[in-house]
Amino acid sequence: MARRVVVTGVGLVSPLGIGREETWQGILAGKSGAAPITHFDTTGFPVTFAAEVKGFDPLLYVEKKEVKKMGLFIQFALAAAQFAVEHAGLKITPDIAERTGVYIGSGIGGFDVIEREHTALMQGGPRKISPFFIPAAIANLASGFVSIRWGAKGPNSATCTACSSSTHALGDSFRLIQRGDADVMICGGAEGAITPMGVGGFASMRALSTRNGEPEKASRPFDRDRDGFVVGEGAGILILEELGFALRRGVPIWAEVVGYGMTGDAFHITQPSEDAGGAVRAMRLTLADAKVAPEQVDYINAHGTSTPYNDRLETLAVKKVFGDHAYKVAVSSTKSMTGHLLGGAGGLEAGFSVLAIRDQVLPPTINYENPDPDCDLDYVPNQARKGAVEYVLSNSFGFGGTNAVLLLKRYTG
Repeated sequence: MARRVVVTGVGLVSPLGIGREETWQGILAGKSGAAPITHFDTTGFPVTFAAEVKGFDPLLYVEKKEVKKMGLFIQFALAAAQFAVEHAGLKITPDIAERTGVYIGSGIGGFDVIEREHTALMQGGPRKISPFFIPAAIANLASGFVSIRWGAKGPNSATCTACSSSTHALGDSFRLIQRGDADVMICGGAEGAITPMGVGGFASMRALSTRNGEPEKASRPFDRDRDGFVVGEGAGILILEELGFALRRGVPIWAEVVGYGMTGDAFHITQPSEDAGGAVRAMRLTLADAKVAPEQVDYINAHGTSTPYNDRLETLAVKKVFGDHAYKVAVSSTKSMTGHLLGGAGGLEAGFSVLAIRDQVLPPTINYENPDPDCDLDYVPNQARKGAVEYVLSNSFGFGGTNAVLLLKRYTG
């Protein structure tokens, strides 16, 4: 029989705040994290805004001599991991170190480092490249640094599956604990790709909103006038534990992970298929994994990117999976407030799903002003509301047709 897996810690770094509660209060208040970009000069860029993390000081989480060895995504991951470890009251002593693992995803990794070091190469030649360039940039070093920092010697891995990265990391960690390969996993995702190449690249493929005059209104999932996503940054890290291990530690349990599914569209490098088949199968596999009927799900934290294709086809997928219940389940996109953290999105949103269960509240979709006939579900428009939250489905769909879905449940013993 598979072992039960619970959530004991949540650590968040987001455009709405640094820390779990500051971020969560921003979500419940319907606050937008989008604003003009400060990370670089946007002169000549077709998109001049993003959802940046404000006031982040890496020296609060990383020794000064270590900062230059890390891309921004690693710094975010270390901060979020610190918050999660503290929230869980976790002490990784030698007797549990080999049963404690780390699994952190990132869709892009150290874009900021790559761009900086490329400039150094072009201006000064190869001798100007930092010896820390590679470890500061590669995607698995978020997991590496977290493992080293806390002495976690169990499974150590990373996912790079675009916008599904951290949901895959969480789901794979769930499986590792289920099957007995670990007792504790520090897992989730991080991203720091608000850079000239990052923003310029997404803008070039016309994936981003161009609502430069009112960035706070730009991310509007499921709204008729949506015109693209808002790129965000930050990290979401959860502490997952085998139930018995958590009970023996005597710590609060915030939720239980009960299902995980993943699929591939095998259709297009950026667009979902018109039948939404990959998303449908991922959700169905997740529910089947948990042995939960669609009618039992109370809330879906949607992928909801604010792009024309994604929102329409995710809505279609929900209708196919949930039938008549699709019109009764609450479906919201917290990306309307945080922007899209790319590979870090699923970790952040799994954190929100846990907090929705904890507080029995449904996060809103802000900027929902003009209904789209193709998007006709209950998107919790503009204001959070109280509601019974027993089961939450968290969706993540990425470029390349990669889909990952988690199901979380209120822990009842």
